[in-house]
Amino acid sequence: MKPSETRKFGRNNFSVTAFAFGTAPLGNFLQEVSEEAANQMIQHAWDAGIRLSDTSPMYGHGLAELRLGQALRWKNRDDFVIATKVGRTLHAAPRAEIDFVPWVNAAPNSMRFDYTYDGTMRSFEDSLQRLALERIDMVFIHDIDRFTHGQNQPEVFKQAMDGAWRALEKLRTEGVVKAIGVGVNEWEVCHAALQQHDFDCFLLAGRYTLLEQDALRDFLPLCEQRNVTLLVGGGFNSGILATGAVKGAKYNYAPAPPHILERVSRIEAVCKRHHVPLPAAALQFVVAHPAISSFCAGTRNTSQLTQNLAWFSHHIPEEFWSDLKTERLLAEDAPTPIAA
Repeated sequence: MKPSETRKFGRNNFSVTAFAFGTAPLGNFLQEVSEEAANQMIQHAWDAGIRLSDTSPMYGHGLAELRLGQALRWKNRDDFVIATKVGRTLHAAPRAEIDFVPWVNAAPNSMRFDYTYDGTMRSFEDSLQRLALERIDMVFIHDIDRFTHGQNQPEVFKQAMDGAWRALEKLRTEGVVKAIGVGVNEWEVCHAALQQHDFDCFLLAGRYTLLEQDALRDFLPLCEQRNVTLLVGGGFNSGILATGAVKGAKYNYAPAPPHILERVSRIEAVCKRHHVPLPAAALQFVVAHPAISSFCAGTRNTSQLTQNLAWFSHHIPEEFWSDLKTERLLAEDAPTPIAA
């Protein structure tokens, strides 16, 4: 599987690469990334043929968008695809008054949720300014899930399906946005949104992986039926599918429970028999589904990016996937990559 392989983006009249460059680390997520390292990663992804980048106002309170826009500024606009998000507005403020957690030394903007029509329009215009672009290819309504909003999620979802939806639908009609969707951590929220409105795409983090295939029941079949496409992130389930079942392994941002450790250990045994790195299997499995166009990965340096690209390209025999299904470690109806 080639990271630079291009795929038509669902019903839309443009294509994306199978591997997407995620920019959350460019916002100094948990630790600082220098300007030099940020530029090197963006250029390294470009040199590897990656032409899809995903960003957000949330990432570093605008820092990721600023860095990405600067690095791409003098490249041909028709040669790359940009995705960003709405749902938070940024407001200039003194650094001493801003709670940056989990970002480190981010841009000097306070941040607040806003899923109204006017807030969505402001967020979009501000992103255009930070990226210094005349249009953005795809825009996602960001974080309208229970993971983010808890018991207030139903109210937030309703506001987004009214205000943010109307704004994005208008921008799509005007042609300054080509594709609109929802970006969340829960496939059920995507499913509910698609049942309400004519979205083009979704960004789903961590809910379709080697360990989780519940989205195959209802959501992904509806996407195929409606010719809706997905970007998928979080393919390592926040760590364990990259590290393996080691002590302290993380699953969904918390220590992995015993049953997950046991399941990953069994997957690793199959990997060992077929000489397949566990992270390679995790990355390639995601993009085998016909409704999924790209896997989005964020990296902190060029070494991590190089490793991810190598895993994405690693040859995996078809027998590996059939063994996972035989041992009931993978859903029987889960699409798997076809070996070249």
